[in-house]
Amino acid sequence: MSLKLTVIFVICLIHFYPTMSSDPDPVQDFCIPETKHNSSRTARFTEVPCRNSSNATVDDFVFDGLKRPGSFNAMGFTGISVNPAAFPGLNTLGMSFVRADLDVGGVNVPHYHPRATEIAFVLEGMVYSGFIDSTNRVFAKVIGKGEVMVYPKGLVHFQMNVGDSPATIYGSFNSQNPGTEKIPIAIFGSGIKGELLEKAFGLSAKELEMLRRKFSP
Repeated sequence: MSLKLTVIFVICLIHFYPTMSSDPDPVQDFCIPETKHNSSRTARFTEVPCRNSSNATVDDFVFDGLKRPGSFNAMGFTGISVNPAAFPGLNTLGMSFVRADLDVGGVNVPHYHPRATEIAFVLEGMVYSGFIDSTNRVFAKVIGKGEVMVYPKGLVHFQMNVGDSPATIYGSFNSQNPGTEKIPIAIFGSGIKGELLEKAFGLSAKELEMLRRKFSP
């Protein structure tokens, strides 16, 4: 490749990269996925054909699955994701939603969303909420009913119910597929070589095995 072509190629990459760093803008009013493709793959930006728009109904744009919380896990946490797999009307619109409930003392473990910024609204309860920036500085405080906190894209964040009753949070994302990496599971449940983890965290083989059993998916 000539020097001139190389320069043009680099300029094109610089120009187009920002437009590829978030969900693309839709090119039509909406895209309800074909029923046979309406599965968990829908939220993954695979190429899913749109249903004929004349066959869309108002029910494609209404979701009633957030009325009640799910079942709490061992951490006292439950979350209901609202993405195109559950709510077809969201497809191609570049957004998604979650209802998160925390039992008394419940924890939403440190995690991050690689493709989205999240804004969280406390519907009920008192929640210790925060995130960690790239200098390892913690931004955290207790927020209550009616308050909102934002977690910048890609930064580790967390919540813990510090009240005396269950807490409910509604979270909104600027991506239809934000992705979630839960730190304990990503580290201890992913099959990383044990020797590395023992050295990185100062763990004995027995302690590591205990953590792996606890956080295996």
